[in-house]
Amino acid sequence: MSNTLTITDSISPNSDPKLEIIRLENISKVYGMGETEVKALNDINLAINEGEYCAIMGPSGSGKSTAMNIIGCLDRPSSGNYYLDNLNVAKMNDEDLAHIRNKKLGFVFQQFHLLSQLTALENVMLPMVYAGVKPSERKERATEALIKVGLEKRLNNKPTQLSGGQQQRVAIARAIVNRPVVLLADEPTGALDSRTTQEVLDIFGELNSTGITVVMVTHETEVASQTKRIVWFRDGQVVHSHLTPEELHQLVVV
Repeated sequence: MSNTLTITDSISPNSDPKLEIIRLENISKVYGMGETEVKALNDINLAINEGEYCAIMGPSGSGKSTAMNIIGCLDRPSSGNYYLDNLNVAKMNDEDLAHIRNKKLGFVFQQFHLLSQLTALENVMLPMVYAGVKPSERKERATEALIKVGLEKRLNNKPTQLSGGQQQRVAIARAIVNRPVVLLADEPTGALDSRTTQEVLDIFGELNSTGITVVMVTHETEVASQTKRIVWFRDGQVVHSHLTPEELHQLVVV
């Protein structure tokens, strides 16, 4: 593979609209006006099917974080359409977007964002309060989520009593407890050492094997290589939409 990036068709010719959980159509995002205008995303198209495990990569300023914010309903595009689970969310108001985020998306960030005064179990139960889950169900579902990430013996520990890797596991449990259609991870291993990074990636792999769609932003080749598909951004565009881990290594070493 040469070091000249060529723009590829970012929606696979084999893509089946019935299976698509994410579809970005001609999405642009512009900040500022006039001479200060910056086009963070430039007319991108991208489809991700249900059950995929994708990494989004690219150099600083490539547009990958802007794309992640739009996919996560944390920002709106300036133009274009975004379909999440067959709903066009591009023009939704703040209240509707908040409802979509809580119901259909789970988030894992580099910083764990746990509430220090709450136990692991209570932290994981919190999203269900906003989702209107019955109190009688919250503890059972939160316990189930924590068991999935291997923290059945840490239910009553507060964040200060947990290691960084354990805190990230709590964050993952919190992200999946409302049974989202997509799990979004933004540099989820950025604050972890290599051993703990692998433990967390193993959890993402296990969750994906159960059918959960996982989309991860990372700058680490070693992390992206453990996903099944890499999307490469550059200058606000998708220049490679279906890189394999092997192709990624060729791209970054040239």
